[in-house]
Amino acid sequence: MSIAKEFRDFINRGNVVDLAVGVVIGAAFGKIVASFVGDVLMPPIGLLLGGIDFSNIAITLKSATGGDPKTAVILRIGTFINQIIDFAIVAFAIFLVVKGFNYIRKKEAEKPAAPPAPTEDQKLLTEIRDILKAK
Repeated sequence: MSIAKEFRDFINRGNVVDLAVGVVIGAAFGKIVASFVGDVLMPPIGLLLGGIDFSNIAITLKSATGGDPKTAVILRIGTFINQIIDFAIVAFAIFLVVKGFNYIRKKEAEKPAAPPAPTEDQKLLTEIRDILKAK
């Protein structure tokens, strides 16, 4: 079997396609959450805390030398705080999705299953029983 055919078979499996769709949607969702945190959530929180812009909170460990800002060593605490909030929002959203999925799955499992149709042997035995009862 050629590598191309094996790869095509691998890609055509449902799980791989579902995973690819999930990754693409997850990346887009991540951008939405990042925008929500950075542009909608953090400004009011910063305002409540005295006008603090979290993205600008940083600790300079070493100042830039020679006019090159790339030589500075800076701990960007505010960016880290924003990322923690991003993660918490995404984790909570995923938790709600999984919780809803599990609830639906549980409801489906609780539904009584229809009894299986009688087999040919059972039908024949039923007919024989009915004939014997009629005599």
